Amino acid sequence: MPLNIDNDVHRFRTIVKGRVRKDLRRFMQSGELLGRQGDRIVSIPLPRIGIPRFRYGDNEQGGVGQGDGQPGDAADGQPGDGQGQAGEQPGQHVLEAEVTLEELAEIMGEELALPRIEPKGHKHISSERDKYTGISRVGPEGLRHTRRTFREALKRQIASGTWDAGRPRIVPVREDKRYRSWKTKSEPQSSAVILYMMDVSGSMGREQKEIVRLEAFWIDTWLQHNYDNVQARFIIHDAKAREVDRDTFFRTKESGGTLISSAYELAWRIIEADYPPDEWNIYPFHFSDGDNWSKADTKKCLTMLQERFLPACNQFSYAQVDSDYGSGQFYEDLSGSFSGDERLALSRVPDRDHIMDSIKELLGTGR
Repeated sequence: MPLNIDNDVHRFRTIVKGRVRKDLRRFMQSGELLGRQGDRIVSIPLPRIGIPRFRYGDNEQGGVGQGDGQPGDAADGQPGDGQGQAGEQPGQHVLEAEVTLEELAEIMGEELALPRIEPKGHKHISSERDKYTGISRVGPEGLRHTRRTFREALKRQIASGTWDAGRPRIVPVREDKRYRSWKTKSEPQSSAVILYMMDVSGSMGREQKEIVRLEAFWIDTWLQHNYDNVQARFIIHDAKAREVDRDTFFRTKESGGTLISSAYELAWRIIEADYPPDEWNIYPFHFSDGDNWSKADTKKCLTMLQERFLPACNQFSYAQVDSDYGSGQFYEDLSGSFSGDERLALSRVPDRDHIMDSIKELLGTGR
């Protein structure tokens, strides 16, 4: 009886997804998947899955490998340097299975009960897609429409009187052949931009930045799943802000003081220059330990949020990472000024264990 490999593959994929779902919180806080990420593919380690192996039973008959001797003894009188006793317990095996980022996003969305995002902006890119729209008399043999071809041949034979109902045989000729025809259509795909901003001042240490890196990966995964075209821009700031690439964003060492408004001003300039709010779905994410230089600068940030970012963006998200040196006051200022405003999502991240909860708070509104 032939093996139904499709069923086996489906069962294995179900096991893999179940493993990811079970260990999702651990994956989120450990960064175990980040180093295994390829081109839209992530390798998932699956421990405790048994690997098939041979087991040998008793055999009275002689043969190669049988007879007197101990592990490490020389074969056929030749000198040997083996030592130790042979073990009888199986080794520990770890199997890796590949999961797409889309599957990873679906699992995260199900576990966190994240609603689907409804795009707001009208900016679209176009992708070309071939759609079969009709039947043609010419075309490649690979697109020949068999049923239509034999129908035409039957009609011709009946009309010409060559059809024999006693010996029904249809023989298509060249003029009977029909082919599927296609038309290339442009389909719009909604677009989004993510603006990542991170405080890299002296109070943000290595652990705080690692938490940001992990959370940004999962946020990216979810938004990529919801939009066809996602662009990401990266801003780091202490007392001064600058735009950097992804690698620099996560590897910059901490130093200097903190002026949060510098990041907000740069982010707004980027939006004005490249992402008109009526066309793009805009998602700024700011990560900080909540320390700011002065109350005056905090007031400036609150004004910018009220007058610029909140009216223009789908959602502005602020995640505050606990630090031994940060006051955490900025969270309190935002919470007090924008209580009940769904356009602003706030989250506290005391440590890695709370990354999953933070993502739920930031993405749970479906904006």
